Amino acid sequence: MNAVTTPSLNRFAARHHLVGLSPSSLAAVATNQRGYSIDKAQRFLAFQSRIKQELLRHRVIIANPYTAWFRHGEQSGEQIKTFIVQFSVFSNLFLVAQLYKTINADSLEGMRASKEILANEIGVVFNPGKESARRQDEHTDPKLVSTEGTVEGGTFRFRAAHFEWLLRIAAKLGLGFNDVGKRRHGTSATLFFCDELARLYGNEHYQISQAASFAVENWAAAGFWKELIEGFEKFNTQSGADLPLAFFTWHERLESQHARHTQEELEDLYFHRTLDEDAFIRHGNEMLDGVAAFWDGLEAQRKIGNN
Repeated sequence: MNAVTTPSLNRFAARHHLVGLSPSSLAAVATNQRGYSIDKAQRFLAFQSRIKQELLRHRVIIANPYTAWFRHGEQSGEQIKTFIVQFSVFSNLFLVAQLYKTINADSLEGMRASKEILANEIGVVFNPGKESARRQDEHTDPKLVSTEGTVEGGTFRFRAAHFEWLLRIAAKLGLGFNDVGKRRHGTSATLFFCDELARLYGNEHYQISQAASFAVENWAAAGFWKELIEGFEKFNTQSGADLPLAFFTWHERLESQHARHTQEELEDLYFHRTLDEDAFIRHGNEMLDGVAAFWDGLEAQRKIGNN
């Protein structure tokens, strides 16, 4: 989807009340491509308005008490450890949900898109499609690893696995490999979130999976990575811990890019499928309830620790 807005497309959008549609979909409507029509485009924009009100205003997106607290950098060393342990469980068990999403894809294109994420998670570095330096560190250090490109032709490195990036932080905190990432380390709240990812994000029904994926992408792009990074940076400054934060800064860079694509992905789903709008919003909210449970669990642990 590489279309760009032109004056003629802008006039077409204004004339037919289609302002807000991506340039690629707008061009498809203007040229009467199969599946695209002015009427359906107007219905999509009405659906998108519903999404903004009924899904994207979920409390975990607009007001997360835990990350709002975390950003101030007032954590104790034990609170940082608690966070890293629970986040490592989520990060590791996310692989299960992503594998289900790959298996349950309803097209080769969808399977490949899911494999891109799965392969990158386990250590296949994105190939940006241009000549890059060959030093070992550039294939393993998340500060240097590309957030763009494809795993096609990419290089697999054990140390480029996202979980191994988290292990580097854990090691600084005195945590070993067997102290993090396993299901047995998760609280009930963390495990509920992970199980909801498997149930919804990895669901065998395409539209349930896509609703959950859309919800997760919008949560991930809503700013929580920035809040975590700010909190970690303040903690490092105040404690002298020098925790390596590239796992978090890499994901923040990645999600900033993904945010630009969620609109087009939603439009692609709407114009090429017969979409149950109510079910999409319902399943998206179920996924966000699972996300909220994870953060609520961390918030509860924090408050107990402060008493």
